[in-house]
Amino acid sequence: MWSLIGLCFSLGVAAVAWRRRRAAAGFYDGAVYAMTPRTHAGYAIASLAFALFFAGTAALRAETAGVLGLMLFAVIAAFYGTSFLRGAADADE
Repeated sequence: MWSLIGLCFSLGVAAVAWRRRRAAAGFYDGAVYAMTPRTHAGYAIASLAFALFFAGTAALRAETAGVLGLMLFAVIAAFYGTSFLRGAADADE
């Protein structure tokens, strides 16, 4: 079950990253975090690698490896997702 959740999650992140590779950069991902199309492509490729890993753990029914892989991928996806969030607001605003 966890491997299938990880598979869907990693394919979703890969699709978003691949699409963002061609889109114009937003303020926070482009200017603040300096994410280039190459960075988005790297996250897409890493997500596809995790998708292959999750497909393998699902086929082998290796639940422990699937859970551990999902924990690691969740951290990577959180780093990627937070690149689109607005930074902390100043007290002056």
